[in-house]
Amino acid sequence: MLSYPAAISLSNRTLTRLADLIRARRAERRSRWRRLNPGQQALPTLAHLRNGDTYARLAAGFAVGTTTAWRYVRECVDLLAALADDVHAATARAARLAYAILDGTLIPIDRVADQKPYYSGKHKRHGVNVQIIADPAGRLVWASPAVPGAAHDLTAARDAGLIDALTAAEVMTFADKGYQGAGGTIRTPFKRHRHRPRLSRAQKDVNRAHARIRGVGERAVATLKTWKVLVKLRCCPRRATAIVQAILVLHAIEADRYSG
Repeated sequence: MLSYPAAISLSNRTLTRLADLIRARRAERRSRWRRLNPGQQALPTLAHLRNGDTYARLAAGFAVGTTTAWRYVRECVDLLAALADDVHAATARAARLAYAILDGTLIPIDRVADQKPYYSGKHKRHGVNVQIIADPAGRLVWASPAVPGAAHDLTAARDAGLIDALTAAEVMTFADKGYQGAGGTIRTPFKRHRHRPRLSRAQKDVNRAHARIRGVGERAVATLKTWKVLVKLRCCPRRATAIVQAILVLHAIEADRYSG
């Protein structure tokens, strides 16, 4: 089998931080000799998450078995995910912003046996729903645990505790029409319905201003999906939450915002 070197668009700081976490875990467990040292174990994890490299490619590139590559990556993902902020820590950070932007995105998955809960009628494909918080500049602040793709954005946000947490922290939050009825500090555009078949000029102006603010939040979704493993998850969808949380921690390290 041929192997090849590949670049990973991440800094040495991220590699060093992940290697330190692996080293600490091995010391805690008094782990025996491993085929790869902590730095070498961190590299395939970053290649998998950032570049979307498969376990077969990683195994060939690092001269280990496919099962070993899978085990090493899974261990690192779980180490990182354990350090991710919960919804309360995320909203505490959002409370320092002028306002926040809330949006949802679908992360595609392979079909599974119990596929009905994961089929999104809106996107016409199978996936998991992740809720995103962005700052006014469109920078990624937080992403929620993943839920089956059939869940409506408002339901997913409520189940993650986002609506209550943002309201309790008095964070002015802009969201699209899918979040109408959220209440609290969530601001959505005006929407036509049978009792209001037409919008006034003032309401249309408000909607345009709202769209300009909200549109910036798409940058946060794009930032999350620069991690190519999320282009299409080829693992059990129950692993989606751990993968997203691990990416959040790595993203914070890259942005030099991580203090853990």
